[in-house]
Amino acid sequence: MAKSSITCHVLDTSTGKPAEGIAIRLQQYEPPKTNGDPFFFNPLAESTTNSDGRCTDLLSPEDTQNLVKPGLYKMIFRTKEYFDSKSVKTFYPWVEITFELEEPTEHYHIPLLISPYGFTTYRGS
Repeated sequence: MAKSSITCHVLDTSTGKPAEGIAIRLQQYEPPKTNGDPFFFNPLAESTTNSDGRCTDLLSPEDTQNLVKPGLYKMIFRTKEYFDSKSVKTFYPWVEITFELEEPTEHYHIPLLISPYGFTTYRGS
């Protein structure tokens, strides 16, 4: 099967190893219908990082064609459960990364480096 058009890779910098088993949710921004309405992100897909810390199966080619449009998206990484499984306390139970997708036919890769008390991300390739 083809790789998802939106992928990620999570590395635990405190161990120098891939972060396996992190639950991920991809959400799409829904503009407010009227002034004063709250910001809302609709869930699009869910998956979990594999043994290499990668998630390449968020969206099928059909999902990409039918659901992915230019706009704002958010990936939520549930890091607390990962650190709990290692008996490590963490300050950030979830990491939420909001990004703008301009061209739905391009591949978007979201790398995330985590540690119990910090994280960083960048646009990957």
